[in-house]
Amino acid sequence: MRIVTWNINSLRLRLKLLERLGEELRPDIVCLQETKVPDELFPDEAVRALGYAHIQHRGMKSYNGVAILSRVPLTPLDDTPDWCARSDCRHIAASFALGGASVELHNFYVPAGGDVPDPEANPKFAHKLAFVDEATSWFTGRPSRRTILVGDLNIAPLEQDVWSHRQLLDVVSHTPPETTRLQAWLACGFVDAMRHFVPPEEKLYTWWSYRNRDWKASNRGRRLDHVWVTSDLTASLQNMTVLRDARDWPTTSDHVPVAMDFSA
Repeated sequence: MRIVTWNINSLRLRLKLLERLGEELRPDIVCLQETKVPDELFPDEAVRALGYAHIQHRGMKSYNGVAILSRVPLTPLDDTPDWCARSDCRHIAASFALGGASVELHNFYVPAGGDVPDPEANPKFAHKLAFVDEATSWFTGRPSRRTILVGDLNIAPLEQDVWSHRQLLDVVSHTPPETTRLQAWLACGFVDAMRHFVPPEEKLYTWWSYRNRDWKASNRGRRLDHVWVTSDLTASLQNMTVLRDARDWPTTSDHVPVAMDFSA
């Protein structure tokens, strides 16, 4: 069972790249963020033509949006909160069968937070912190078993998740108010599945800014995309792939897909 998470940065604009993703990684389930398409305009027919017969999506015009595309049956989980009472399409969840039992899958797009890391001066940063606090509280109150959480969490929590820990300490996505909150959310009962395969002392990135003329040469990346599992699923983890080559695809996203393999 292969699950891929990818901030596609506009599904309709990059539908051909979703097809290429399928050819490169052959995922069973794809979790997308920043689909940027309202539900009534979601390209269901085109997505089903790529082999994803089971589709869930939650979207709005021009911004945000999340979707789960699957080759295996999904059961929607509809008891999720309206985060920060904004109805801004940042979370979708479903269950599916893995290893003969049901698994919950949560797909998140956490707010980016703007440019100023001050919640009083920057409402976007305040929203981001409040969102993570709410998510942490909600998952603390839920049983921590057979759950997978993926998505663009817009925070690089570890020193080796950014190209320069020292220079990015006051840059949104790596500031202490964000990283400590993300670690608290992780501690609700999750394991960082990507760091299960790549030790914390090694560099690991999933995002490179469009502002870098030669992203590969400068390699000023951050790990903003994550895969977490509850501890009862760690024995099922088989392999992890960060598809760095996707950053060079034509008109691509600034994020690259992350694939996690589980024993079925």
